[in-house]
This record gives sequence, structure tokens and C-alpha cells, in this order.
Amino acid sequence: MSLPPIRTRPSRPSRRTRREDGITTAEYAVGTAAGAGLAGLLYKMLSGGFGNELLTTLFDHVLGLLGIG
Repeated sequence: MSLPPIRTRPSRPSRRTRREDGITTAEYAVGTAAGAGLAGLLYKMLSGGFGNELLTTLFDHVLGLLGIG
């Protein structure tokens, strides 16, 4: 007659693990700086001659697809 296997609890990690639900202050600062830099770059590109030509071409293309222009 054999005995049933002994049930043991799953082993826990020996040290506490940190939860990383949100972003830290440094990550928030880097993300904000990157967003501001991208916004500045887009503003500089679209406020010059390139942006005006790009928007004009885009609107002409969309109007052509719609059969209006």
C-alpha cells in the first residue's frame, strides 16, 4: 500500500518583489521632454514652406479622391 503524495505550498521568492504599476518621476520627465521636443519639431516643420506645401498637397489629394477638386 502506497501513501498519497505530500502536498506542499508553492515556494515563494525569498525577497520581496517590487510592483511597477505606474511610471516613476524620471520616466515621466523623460516622456514629457520627448513630447515637447516632438511638438517643437512638428511646429517648426509645419510653420515653414515645407509644411504649407505638404498641407496643400495633402488637401488637394484628398479632394481629388472625393471627386470634389
